[in-house]
Amino acid sequence: MVKTASTMMPLGQAAPDFSLPNVDGNTVSLSDFKGKKGLVVIFMCNHCPFVIHLASAIAEFGKEYQEKGLGVVGISSNDVGTHPDDSPELMIKEAAERGYSFPYLYDETQDVAKTYRAACTPDFFLFDSDLKLVYRGQFDSSRPGNDLPVTGQDLRGACDSLLDGRPVDSIQKPSIGCNIKWKSDSVPDYFTGQPAE
Repeated sequence: MVKTASTMMPLGQAAPDFSLPNVDGNTVSLSDFKGKKGLVVIFMCNHCPFVIHLASAIAEFGKEYQEKGLGVVGISSNDVGTHPDDSPELMIKEAAERGYSFPYLYDETQDVAKTYRAACTPDFFLFDSDLKLVYRGQFDSSRPGNDLPVTGQDLRGACDSLLDGRPVDSIQKPSIGCNIKWKSDSVPDYFTGQPAE
């Protein structure tokens, strides 16, 4: 596994717009989340060992925080030409088997991943009710093989602070995962491809 870190988009940035197909066949847009207490955007996929390691906890997190008034959305941007396990057809199966209660969207052009400066799977972004970025980083410190429990401590802490009206801690650790599988003619200029330490 080549480990890649989040680019850590500057805090305070507005959520870039998107309008993408969901696994249920409907189109989901950023505007659908206006009026929520905040929005969690997760760049993820089916096959990545780092996502698989967290998948059950992400499903649980999604249900819990949707009930608390946050919007939650997953986006897969991988090139399915080189990684067919991430195809839209298999995304439908994955969402059903994992019990994802949130939309799971397919970013075929990879343009949405680029506007978010997403680099890895999973890559987590939390926006406030004005859709301004307040957290980007890891779910928690658990990784495949490091024997730390999956708690969601970092992302949950940020979400709880937001929901409680407290400032979100600005000390944030980047998420670590597999690099997004860019199309050969589509690698963004911000993506160095350097493994994370």
